[in-house]
Amino acid sequence: MARTAEKRGKDETKAAEKKVAKTGKPAGGARGGITAPVTPSADLAEIVGKNDLPRSEVVSKVWEYIKKHDLQDAKDRRQINGDDKLQKIFGKKSVSMFEMNKHLSAHLTAKKA
Repeated sequence: MARTAEKRGKDETKAAEKKVAKTGKPAGGARGGITAPVTPSADLAEIVGKNDLPRSEVVSKVWEYIKKHDLQDAKDRRQINGDDKLQKIFGKKSVSMFEMNKHLSAHLTAKKA
């Protein structure tokens, strides 16, 4: 018989608590890759704020900014026409949405563990 999601969640929580009690180490969470906090550069901080954020949240905030200021090209919605703030980040006037993450990476520094 299959377990319900609630039962499975309780079992996993119980197992994690047992492991923490046994090892004495705190439970590790998924804080790597896209969920790891990154620090934005000064230029990028003008858009997303200066606080450390997960990379996924940085991308979301940039998209909010793009949509709020209507910066997607009218004919080709895949193109982003940068205003003054975005041009500092992208290094050019217009980029495709697929290039955007490459340009954002140059303005993000990961925390050293």
